[in-house]
Amino acid sequence: MEFVTLKNGVTMPVLGYGVYQVTKEECERCVLDALSVGYRLIDTAQSYFNEEEVGNAIKKSEIPREEIFLTSKIWVEHYGYEAAKASVLESMRKLQVEYIDLMLLHQPFSDYYGAYRALEELYEEGKLRAIGVSNFYPDRLVDIASFTKIPPMVNQVETHVLNQQTEAKQWMDKYGVQIEAWAPFGEGRGGLFENPVLAEIGAKYGKTAAQVMLRWNIQRGVVVLPKSTHKERMEQNLDVFDFTLSDDDMQKIAALDTKTSAFFSHYDPNMVEWFVTMVEERKEKHDSSKEKKNW
Repeated sequence: MEFVTLKNGVTMPVLGYGVYQVTKEECERCVLDALSVGYRLIDTAQSYFNEEEVGNAIKKSEIPREEIFLTSKIWVEHYGYEAAKASVLESMRKLQVEYIDLMLLHQPFSDYYGAYRALEELYEEGKLRAIGVSNFYPDRLVDIASFTKIPPMVNQVETHVLNQQTEAKQWMDKYGVQIEAWAPFGEGRGGLFENPVLAEIGAKYGKTAAQVMLRWNIQRGVVVLPKSTHKERMEQNLDVFDFTLSDDDMQKIAALDTKTSAFFSHYDPNMVEWFVTMVEERKEKHDSSKEKKNW
């Protein structure tokens, strides 16, 4: 495994296992499989509804806590200082840990400044080893990096061959923020797994297109979070440290950039309205679940 060092000196694996869209029923087994094949960075979030399963897997693995780099994220309905702080403590309870290695604000909406103040305080108390943001585009990243006591250490954004975030990474580098890629395969959209350029490069090294995509990002200094529910794929995704792409290969892949999201734009007001609706729906679901428990 290779590592990056965050601006506060904390080291973080460059490749981790993400559990987005991993069901509660499968999550514990998947995280145990990931840990068994060598992953030591596990990425979850409040909005994934599987923190408890991640915590169960970590406990059952019997791997020393200090060897695992654990990330979670605050969901928008918990923004604001008081709600954010309470939600982090609840995440710690679900994850069965005394500290979280990295806690991020999941989206750049609502009272993210109030939520970030809670992260700063919990960081100073030692409950969080590092803090940061997710899906913050350059304008909002520069904003929060400039007007906070403890600037974010990580920004987790959609980053893959078709959306390489070149300009965003330049701004992150300027402010000492580590870029981390969600959806490093772009979920295979745009035919990425069958892309002839990636396939040809992979053939030179005896690697798959997926492994080439991960290695390319790692060589750019990007932390990657591939997801799979299949143990053999987890092993393949981890097997990217025995080769190095040439400068020519890196340039060929750079030429594939469309500079366009494969999913959505946070600048789009229609998408912001969609997030508002989703937050309201999840809040209603959460409140309904609490009522049933109290019945």
